[in-house]
Amino acid sequence: MFYYGRMCEQDSLLEFPCSFPLKVMGRSDSGFEATALEIVRHHVPDFDTEAMRAVASRQGKYLSVTFTLQATSRAQLDDLYRELTACEQMLMVI
Repeated sequence: MFYYGRMCEQDSLLEFPCSFPLKVMGRSDSGFEATALEIVRHHVPDFDTEAMRAVASRQGKYLSVTFTLQATSRAQLDDLYRELTACEQMLMVI
């Protein structure tokens, strides 16, 4: 069931609140890690950086950052994903 183009909470396979890993990739020289953290904290104000892990690509050109956050709703995840993917510094969000 869709409601204004968004899945309803009861249609989600996730049970909220839940721990949710979100991986973001970008160029290591673009400052994207700080920007991604700022966006995550906009949607998850109490996000703890201890739940964040960064891994550089073999040649160091790209960086993959995994944020393991406490998601409170499907709407929260949808809004976070939309803001991250709208940012030009983010090459991939999964």
